Amino acid sequence: MVCDTDFEVDEAWERGEVTECAACGQEHEVVEKSEAGVRLDLAPEVEEDWGE
Repeated sequence: MVCDTDFEVDEAWERGEVTECAACGQEHEVVEKSEAGVRLDLAPEVEEDWGE
């Protein structure tokens, strides 16, 4: 996390889903979900395809 804010985990979150930090606005992606919990990483930046 960029700002160290705690997230409230939504049980409906699935791997690959993106959520936004309410404090700083940074987007995070669910990269792992198990009985132990959910792991989030910074979401990748959306890149332009420049007409591809």
